[in-house]
Amino acid sequence: MSSQDLSAAESAETADSGAEAAGEVTAPETPCPVIDSIEQIGSQWRLVVLHELLNGEARFNELKRETDANARTLSRVLDDLQETGFVDRRLEEDAPVATYYSLTAKGESLAPVFEEIDEWAQEWLAECDA
Repeated sequence: MSSQDLSAAESAETADSGAEAAGEVTAPETPCPVIDSIEQIGSQWRLVVLHELLNGEARFNELKRETDANARTLSRVLDDLQETGFVDRRLEEDAPVATYYSLTAKGESLAPVFEEIDEWAQEWLAECDA
């Protein structure tokens, strides 16, 4: 980078800082909340599992059957959702041993989002069924 390029970059930074100091609002470079949200819930399998768990607590094999995910994928997705705080895991050690998954409050808070997506799909994707 030439000294002329560096000088231009510094001038742009100073102008941005001056606008902020003057109380002007500048648009962020990226819509961070949207991107952050999509990174946490945006994979196909995460959405399918979250949607299925809206129906209540389920065992691993029930989720596998309902989502058509293979065991490896489902296990990875459930681990990811547990790490990000969307899903709780409960181990019942009575015979037979069973693992149950349910939504946390954070996961349950997505219910209105899924309802909105469903309403949107009913309106805009109906033509796909025709």
